[in-house]
Amino acid sequence: MRAFLNTVKLDPLRLFFSPSLLNRRKTNFVSLPSFSYPSKTLTRIQTPGVFYCKEMATVSSEAAARAVIEVKDKIELNEVEKQIFDRLVNTLRHFNLNTELRVAGGWVRDKLLGKECCDIDIAIDNMLGSEFVDKVREYLLSTGEEAHGVGVIPRNPDQSKHLETARMRLLDLWIDFVNLRSEDYSENSRIPTMTFGTAKEDAYRRDLTINSLFYNINTSSVEDLTGRGIEDLKSGKIVTPLPPKDTFLDDPLRVLRAIRFGARFGFVLEEELKEAAACDDVKNALKAKISKERIGTEIDLMISGNQPVKAMTYIADLTLFWVVFNLHPKVEPTVSEECQGLCVAYLDAAWNLIHLIGGSSFTGEQRRLCLYAALFLPLRNTIYKDEKGKKVPVVNYIFRDSLKQKASDPETVIKIHRSLEKFLTLIPLLTSNDDTQPAEVDMGMELFDVPITSKLRVATGFLLREVKEFWRVGLLISTMLYPSDTDSTQDFLEKKFELDRRKDLFKAAEDAIVNLGLERVWDLKPLVNGKDIMTVLQLKSGGPVVKEWQQKLLAWQFAHPAGTVEECLDWMKETHLKRAKME
Repeated sequence: MRAFLNTVKLDPLRLFFSPSLLNRRKTNFVSLPSFSYPSKTLTRIQTPGVFYCKEMATVSSEAAARAVIEVKDKIELNEVEKQIFDRLVNTLRHFNLNTELRVAGGWVRDKLLGKECCDIDIAIDNMLGSEFVDKVREYLLSTGEEAHGVGVIPRNPDQSKHLETARMRLLDLWIDFVNLRSEDYSENSRIPTMTFGTAKEDAYRRDLTINSLFYNINTSSVEDLTGRGIEDLKSGKIVTPLPPKDTFLDDPLRVLRAIRFGARFGFVLEEELKEAAACDDVKNALKAKISKERIGTEIDLMISGNQPVKAMTYIADLTLFWVVFNLHPKVEPTVSEECQGLCVAYLDAAWNLIHLIGGSSFTGEQRRLCLYAALFLPLRNTIYKDEKGKKVPVVNYIFRDSLKQKASDPETVIKIHRSLEKFLTLIPLLTSNDDTQPAEVDMGMELFDVPITSKLRVATGFLLREVKEFWRVGLLISTMLYPSDTDSTQDFLEKKFELDRRKDLFKAAEDAIVNLGLERVWDLKPLVNGKDIMTVLQLKSGGPVVKEWQQKLLAWQFAHPAGTVEECLDWMKETHLKRAKME
C-alpha cells in the first residue's frame, strides 16, 4: 500500500480514502454501512488505484444474495393518473379505435417500487403518436375540454433521438406518445432503422429489463414481455434484455444508463453486463458513436443523483473513467491511470462531508458543483495549451469538450480550485480561540494600510468576493485538505480521514465568517465609485490607477464596516497626499 501511494504524486494535496470508499469489491457492489478497516486488510486489485477489503468481500456477496426488493403485485393509480387514462380510453371508444395503449419504462418500474413518477410515456401499437394525439385533442374538444401544449418533437438522430414524439399536457402533466417499434442497427452507426413493432419487440429493444415493463391501459395490467423484468426488479439486478455486448454496441449510451440506474437503486450489475461494458469494443463504440452532449447529460444525472459515489465507482472499476472524462491529448504534467482512484476518493469524502454538515447548508447547484470540484481535485494543477499557446486548466477541457456542459460550470469549479490555498491559509485564523490578530495574513496581496485587528476580515472579504455564493463549497473542500503541510498520506488512511473532526472545522470557520458579517459580502456596494476616485486624484480618464484605488478603498470598507462615504473619501485624500509627499 505504502509503495503504491508513494508513486502517486499528482498534486501537493494529500490523498485520503474515507471508510465508505474502502467498502468495495471488484465485482458486486452492495450499499452497506461504513466501517473502519485496519490498513492491513486493504488489497490491490487489477483496476489501477482501486482497493478492496478482503474481510468484507464475503459479507458483500452474502448481502447481495439476500437482497430482495419489495415490488408491488399491481400498480395503484393516483387520482390524476386515473383521470388521464380515462380520457385516453374514452378517446379509443369515441372513435371506435382498435388500439392498445401502454405506459412504458420508468413510470411502470417506479410505480411497482411504490414511488410516484410524473414521467408518463405512452406506447401505441398501430399508429404514430402524433396521429393519436390529434384524436385525443378532438375528443377533448367534443367534451368541452381544451387541449394544452400539443406538439411534436421531431427525430434528431444526432442527439440520439431516433423516434418522433408527440406531446400534450393533460391535468398539468406532460404526456409523451410514441409508437411501438423495433430497431435495426448497422455496424458503423448508432442510428437505427426504425419500424413499427410488436410490444414484445419493443420490450426487447430497451436498455434494461427493469425498464422494459409495460402497463396496459386497456386491461389495467402489468406486462413483463421479456419474462425477466419483475424478477430482476425484485432481486435488484441490472440486466439487459438481449446479450449485453450486442445491446451496448447497438447503442453504447446504454452502458452509462445501466450504471446510472444501478447506482440510483443500489442494484447489482450483472457479471456479463460488466464484462461487456469494460471491453474495448464497447469503449471504442462509446467514443465514436455517442455525442459528448449525451454523455455529459448522463454524467450530470449521476452527479446530481442520490448515489454519485457509487456511479463514479462503477465507471472507474469498469475502466470507463478516461473514456468519459476524456483529457486533452497534451496535458502537463502527465496524468497516470491511478489518478482515477484519487478522483473517486475525493468525491466520496466530499459526499460524506456534505451529509455530515447537513444538506440544507448547500443549494442543489452548490452541491452539484462541489461534487464536480472534488472529483476533479487531483487534476486542478494539470493544464494544456490552447491554439494560442495559453495555459488552460484541463478541467476546462473536460467540461467544455468531453462533457459539453454549460460554460459557467468549468468557470466556477476552476474558481473554487484556485481559492483553496487561500482558504487553507485562513482556516487556522478563523478557527483560532486566540483573540490576538496575526501580524500578516498571506493572501498573495498587499493589504493597504489595514489595521492589524482588521486584516483577517479584509482578507476573508476579498476571498469570498472571488467565489461568491460558492464560498461554502471552497471551505468544505479546504477542510478535507487541512492541514496543508501534512507530509504523510498514510496518516490520513490510518485515521480514516476523521470526517467528524473536519465537519467541526467547517462549522467553526463558517460561524466565524458569519460572525464577521461577510456571509454575502459580494453584494456589498463600494462606498466610492470610479468617478469619485478620478475627481480626488484629478485624473481625466480611468485605468490601472483607478483600479488600484478601488481595491484600496474596498479594503478600507471591509476594515471599517460602519464607515461612511465622507470618512472613506477623507482617508483616501489623506493617503493620497502621504504618497505624493513620499514620491
